[in-house]
Amino acid sequence: MSGGTDAAKAGIGLGSAIAVAISWSQNQSILWAIFHGFISWIYVIYHAFTRPGGLAG
Repeated sequence: MSGGTDAAKAGIGLGSAIAVAISWSQNQSILWAIFHGFISWIYVIYHAFTRPGGLAG
């Protein structure tokens, strides 16, 4: 389990990884991906509610 603690020490979280992946697939911009990585879960939840087939249906 040391890999999980190393990632946490580096500041990389699940929300950040998901946000960066979503942002890159939508925008193909490293600047947007970095920004969305910082706001992580906020962007992930926003994306889930605003996209067809997301949480809102």
